[in-house]
Amino acid sequence: MAALGIAMGGGNWFSALALGVTLLKCLLIPTYHSTDFEVHRNWLAITHSLPVSQWYYETTSEWTLDYPPFFAWFEYALSHVAKYFDQEMLNVRNLNYSSSRTLLFQRFSVIFTDALFVYAVHECCKCIDGKKAGKELTEKPKFILSVLLLWNFGLLIVDHIHFQYNGFLFGLMLLSIARLFQKRHMEGAFLFAVLLHFKHIYLYVAPAYGVYLLRSYCFTANKPEPTASSLVPTLPFQEGPLPCILGSKLLGFVQCFGQSALHHSLLSVGKAGDASIFLILTTTGHYSLFPLLFTAPELPTKILLMLLFTTYSISSLKTLFRKEKPLFNWLETFYLLGLGPLEVFCEFVFPFTSWKLKYPFIPLLLTSVYCAAGITYAWFKLYVSVLSDPPSSKTKKQ
Repeated sequence: MAALGIAMGGGNWFSALALGVTLLKCLLIPTYHSTDFEVHRNWLAITHSLPVSQWYYETTSEWTLDYPPFFAWFEYALSHVAKYFDQEMLNVRNLNYSSSRTLLFQRFSVIFTDALFVYAVHECCKCIDGKKAGKELTEKPKFILSVLLLWNFGLLIVDHIHFQYNGFLFGLMLLSIARLFQKRHMEGAFLFAVLLHFKHIYLYVAPAYGVYLLRSYCFTANKPEPTASSLVPTLPFQEGPLPCILGSKLLGFVQCFGQSALHHSLLSVGKAGDASIFLILTTTGHYSLFPLLFTAPELPTKILLMLLFTTYSISSLKTLFRKEKPLFNWLETFYLLGLGPLEVFCEFVFPFTSWKLKYPFIPLLLTSVYCAAGITYAWFKLYVSVLSDPPSSKTKKQ
């Protein structure tokens, strides 16, 4: 911690944040992991042991390879490192195989590939104008955005406890968005195409990308294009593909609220209204991830990490927009505070009731319904914001 403090004071604050969250990820290595751990171990075995022609036809395990080709080659590349840890993990017939070396390799593979996410966050932060920056480092939009992205609670528990490679994939997505706002449209489009070949779930964002590229690149070859600073005084993310991308996510918000909250971080340091939407969306979305970690040892970890992230998010954005109206109205405040009693009931009261054996699904049902209401409200508020905000006068003049 002392080293982190020195780095922060010396101006290397981004490196300190990245190093700090990496150390935290290392501390999470021994925690519970889901069946996704076995899924990816099996994919390592398939791509390492079999010819390419059999990758998508191997059915020894129920966890067949069902991601696009680039992810299969990604697993293939990882498998050539995995063999130096434990060769047995690469045997297709070793179903549900686990060892300490396998655990270390798979955990560290997620941590290592997160380097792309760290780089993408750095590139996104470079797109922020510093006009709203405070005197203190912790009040600067770039610093706040870096913390909201690098220390994102959802990514921490889904990737580094539950086990997935979302950080790597989000890195491609964020880097693509950063390139668009750097006017490097071809690079942005290429990176998004690569992303689609890694994970097909991002396909529903493609229409938003298509519309934005047609409007901002294909049909403006002979026209002067507004600069980012002329579009929005403080943050260029407010004009461009972000609202359109976030809107398209409503179609799949049940499984993708974590992605939406992460992307909305880019807007949260620009306007108080967007900060309010982000806080509702991320707090509700993150709480809805709690059922993923259902084992008792992880209960204190998930509660503590969410409380820390949520407290920082609210306090930092309130400080950033302290000269504007409150971020929450009374209804939103009441709703968010309601997450506390809901957690107490689901984790500490319901297990001791007579309903536990007969209706074991009640906690999950209550969590799903309560969080769905909050996420839907956040999307509705986002749509109202996008459709009601008048275009800037400077944009009209150009």
